[in-house]
Amino acid sequence: MLIANPKGNYSFVQGIAPYSAGAVAAPGFEIVHVRFLQPIPLAQGFERVKAHLTSRQRPLQALCGMELRSPKPFTFQGFADFNSSYINVLKSWDIFLGPTNPVARTNIAPEIGAPPVPSLYGFSYTLPSPRPEKTFVVAGAGELPEGSLDPHDVIRAGQTTPEALREKARYVMGLMTGRLKGLGVGWDQVSVTEVYTVHPICGFLAAEIVRPMGASQIHGVTWHYARPPIVSIEFEMDLRGCRQEIVL
Repeated sequence: MLIANPKGNYSFVQGIAPYSAGAVAAPGFEIVHVRFLQPIPLAQGFERVKAHLTSRQRPLQALCGMELRSPKPFTFQGFADFNSSYINVLKSWDIFLGPTNPVARTNIAPEIGAPPVPSLYGFSYTLPSPRPEKTFVVAGAGELPEGSLDPHDVIRAGQTTPEALREKARYVMGLMTGRLKGLGVGWDQVSVTEVYTVHPICGFLAAEIVRPMGASQIHGVTWHYARPPIVSIEFEMDLRGCRQEIVL
């Protein structure tokens, strides 16, 4: 169910405390995606987000997506501890709607060249726009059921055989499709599809990912050689449909 966030000029699908499942711009606005050429330590990254939003005459509440890079995957408890400090910043910016976090997020750990500390790689925000097309971001998801951070719920936990990875990918594609539907959009409106794993995907890439993408397959798939944010999760994806992409 979409939840309106009038302060930020977007609606979102509720996720869990650290992040929403995705956001879609309100009529009269579009979502702009920004990434840095290199990740920035998270505290400095938040300041860069604030400065950029100010330069575009946008309130802090316009922030609707964050993309993080971590030194290595967290344990489930370590992930919870990290999320606590992250959430506190968003609350101090008056972004939460009561107890609910509207900001989508992806957090992964590059296998090569990972930053030494948790860092900001990119972010998304709303901007007034006459464009009629819907623009959106879908939060990252691995092979865990929606709403769960329970290690016992990981699909094919501890398994990285080709068959297990195929099942994981199929499951995550199902999550992506469900989140698109929740945002009121479809695969044909996706402009960027990203995969995060260190495992081989070529054996199932066409059947499980590219063909189900429909018309958006023309844009290809961006494969990040990286691990999902929590130990034991092996395959993650996120999506977006944006018309403006900025590199700072």
